[in-house]
Amino acid sequence: MNHDIDEDPGCWTVGRKPVQEVLFSKPEQVDVVYIQDGVRSHALERIVDVCKSQKVRYRKVTDAEMRRIHPGNHQGVLARIFQPGFTNMAAVLERTATAPLPLALALDQVQDPGNLGTLARTMVALGGAGIILPKNRTAFPGAVAAKASAGALNRLPIAQVTNLARSLEYCVDQGCTVYGTVVGDDAENLFSFTPTFPAVLVLGNEDKGIRPNVLKRCDHKLFIPMPGEMQSLNVAQAGAMALAMFARAKVLS
Repeated sequence: MNHDIDEDPGCWTVGRKPVQEVLFSKPEQVDVVYIQDGVRSHALERIVDVCKSQKVRYRKVTDAEMRRIHPGNHQGVLARIFQPGFTNMAAVLERTATAPLPLALALDQVQDPGNLGTLARTMVALGGAGIILPKNRTAFPGAVAAKASAGALNRLPIAQVTNLARSLEYCVDQGCTVYGTVVGDDAENLFSFTPTFPAVLVLGNEDKGIRPNVLKRCDHKLFIPMPGEMQSLNVAQAGAMALAMFARAKVLS
């Protein structure tokens, strides 16, 4: 018997067409697909192919194991959907009062779930307060992000917001200072600035950076000086450097 199967019905998509749809439309939200062993079907073979191409885990299990989850007609396939426990903005900002690093991290349309997971791991390691994510056009904190985070996503409150720019205004109203990372010299040097806490650090999209409407809500802009031959950093690398400088400033304050 496979004891890894979660019997919570709220976490499952059942049937061939529904599973195919979620694999095509939102593969990042699929934790694992269970396929009934011994059943020969073109549709199930297609689902296996999609799992392989989308790099989604799949397992062959018995009909009895599948019926523990869904007693009805499961059509030989079940998909377990990752369901993160989102909180609200107030809860994240409230945590800045007690967190070792009184800072929340806001990600403006960061697309790669691996970057999200890596940044979450850095936040937990440094004692950060939480993460703020827009609802649309952003990495989903699903299986890929969870793996990259090494469990950190389960330890960090995440707020999902409809409008990030307005949410940053709310942060300012609650006494936070908002910092945004940019490319160029028309900003404060990350290695020499003095932050004010509690703070919110905004990191932008991997290619386009922070959107102008969001950047307007930042009280301060920060840049990372790069005197070496490389003039760009992955957002997770840049974020780790920025978070480390905030943590250093907190220790020295």
